[in-house]
Amino acid sequence: MILNERKSRHAHLIDAVRQMMTAARTAPKGKGLDIIEIAAVTEDDIRVLSAKTRELGEQNGLKFFLRDAENILSAEAVMLIGTYRQTHGLNCAHCGFPTCGEKPEATPCALNTVDVGIAIGSACAAAADLRLDTRVMFSAGLAAQKLDWLNGCQSVFAIPVSVSSKNPFFDRKPKEPKEPEAEK
Repeated sequence: MILNERKSRHAHLIDAVRQMMTAARTAPKGKGLDIIEIAAVTEDDIRVLSAKTRELGEQNGLKFFLRDAENILSAEAVMLIGTYRQTHGLNCAHCGFPTCGEKPEATPCALNTVDVGIAIGSACAAAADLRLDTRVMFSAGLAAQKLDWLNGCQSVFAIPVSVSSKNPFFDRKPKEPKEPEAEK
């Protein structure tokens, strides 16, 4: 039997994304409370995510949203990681408020944010071990959050994943060189 890498690449990538999700799930948690959610987006849903990212970029005027909307179209899967907004009852003041009771509901618990960051790091480490192309994107994560794909989660981040000869998520258009000012 001859197994051509090009023909088995997509199946390998999907299995690898499952490994990334497992790495994120088993990542250490600040208090041991697991309130993160993880999902993978594939196929037509990547185009939906791209369109929402583009829409947000057009609304907020941030050009990197438009760039990222195009970049994720090169992904075969996009992993999403987010957290539910829940305090841990530690009254640690890491969020900037003296107690959990004084923290406004819209302000995330610092431990939740740290837990998402650790999960992202674990997922990206798994991807690196498998030699996958990735990039962490706030923009596409916010688009997924607005689409409510993680059922009410906040602080959602996206990790587009590709297997290619060159990482498509790090190709950035070079800035136009400034013309030297004429000497006066």
